[in-house]
Amino acid sequence: MKLTKRLLILATATLMAGTSLAQAQQLRFWTTENQPDRLAKQEQMAADFEAQTGISVDVIPVEEKDLGTRATAAFAAGDLPDVIYHTLQFVLPWAEAGILDTEANNEVVEELGRGTFAPGALSMADFDGETAAVPVDGWTQMIVYRKDLFDAAGLAPPDSYENIIAALAALHNPPEMYGFVSATKVDENFMSQVLEHVFLANGVTPVHADGSVGFDAAPMIESLEFYKAISEASPPGELYWKQSRELYFAGQAAMIIWSPFIMDELAGLRDSAPPTINDDPTSTELASKTGFITRFSGPSNPDGAAWADIRYFGVTSDADTDAAAQFVRFSVDDGYAATLSIAPEGKFPVRRGTPDDPEKFLNIWAELPVGVDRKAPLSDLYSADVIANIVTGLETANRWGVTEGQLSLASKIINSQIINRRVREYMDGDRDAAATVELINSEIAEIE
Repeated sequence: MKLTKRLLILATATLMAGTSLAQAQQLRFWTTENQPDRLAKQEQMAADFEAQTGISVDVIPVEEKDLGTRATAAFAAGDLPDVIYHTLQFVLPWAEAGILDTEANNEVVEELGRGTFAPGALSMADFDGETAAVPVDGWTQMIVYRKDLFDAAGLAPPDSYENIIAALAALHNPPEMYGFVSATKVDENFMSQVLEHVFLANGVTPVHADGSVGFDAAPMIESLEFYKAISEASPPGELYWKQSRELYFAGQAAMIIWSPFIMDELAGLRDSAPPTINDDPTSTELASKTGFITRFSGPSNPDGAAWADIRYFGVTSDADTDAAAQFVRFSVDDGYAATLSIAPEGKFPVRRGTPDDPEKFLNIWAELPVGVDRKAPLSDLYSADVIANIVTGLETANRWGVTEGQLSLASKIINSQIINRRVREYMDGDRDAAATVELINSEIAEIE
C-alpha cells in the first residue's frame, strides 16, 4: 500500500514536471494586427522563433476594441497570455493593475540597450523608474504639405503656427486651392487626434501632475485662434480624414494633417485611394511634390512637439517569464525586420539600431516594400532626408498625460469629446475663445 502510494506521488510529480516543461515550450501571444496578411507574417515570425529556440508561439488575434476588457477578464481569471501587443493607452493602467510584469519588460530594454530606443517611446512607458513595456513600433502624425508650392512662393516649411498662417495667406485660393483641410467632425476620433497635436505644439495640456485638470488660458486661446484660422481656410462642412485625403490627392489643398499610412497612397500604390492630381492613378508625381513635418511649434512653446501613436510588447504577470522575454527580444532584434514588415508605412522603427550598428533597423525599414496593389520600398519613393525626418518625430514624441503621469485621466477627457464639441462651437461663432476655455475647463473638471 505504501509502495503504491509512493509510486503515485512519484508519477504525479513526474507528470507535473512534464506539464511545466510543456508549458515552458508553448507561449500565447495576443496581437491586434489581425488582418489575414498581417497574421500570416506573425505566424511566420513565430515559426522562425521556434526554429531558433525550440519554443512555440500560438499567435492569437484580438480585436483592438476588445483588448482592454479581455485583458482585464483574463487577469482576474489568472489566465493572461504570455505576451500582448498593445497600444500606449494600456501601458500605465496595466502596470498599475499588475497585468504587466514591468521588471521583465524593463530588463529586456536594458539588455537590448536603452540608447537604441527612441527616448519618447521609453518616457511614455515609464512607471516608477522602470520601462513598463517594450517599445515596438509607432507613427507620428504629420503635416503633409505641397513642398513645390511652398518653394515656388518662397515660404518657410509649415513647422510653426506662424509659418502656417503665412502659408495660408499666400496659398489659400478656394475653390481651386484650400490653404488647409482641418478636422471639424466632432464625433470622429480624427478630430481628437488633430486637436491634441495642435495643442501639444503650443505646450497646451488639460492635465497636471497633481491630478488637477484645466487648460492654461493664454496659450489655449492662442491655440484656439490658430485652429479657427486653419479651419477658415478649409472647405465648409463636416471634415475628417476622408475629405483631407481626397482634396489633397486632387491637388486642391496646400496642407493637411494625416498619419504616415498616406505615404503609399500618395505614391499611387493603392487602387482604392489613388492620387487624382493627374490622369494617372499610379503616378508618383504627388509624392515627389510633398513634404512632411512631424514636429511643429506654437508661440508659447518654441521647442514644439510631435504627436505619436506607439505600440508595445508587454510580458504579462502570468507569463512564462524567461521564454516570453526571449520572444520579445527576438521580435525587436533578430526578428525586428519581420516585425516592421507587417505594415512598414505605419510601423516606424522605435529602435533605430543596435549598439554596434546604430542605424541598422532604420536602414532595413527604409528598404521594406510598402503598398497594396503595387509594392515599392519607401526609399524608392522618398528621399533619405524625408525618411529621416518622419522617423525623428518619434525621438521626442509626446501625448497628453504622459509626462504628467496622468495618461488615464487624459484619455478619459479625450474620449468624452467635450473638447471637440466646444472647439467646433467656438469656430461656429457660438462664443469667444476666452469663454470657450472657461467652459471646457468647467466641464472636464467633472471627469474622474
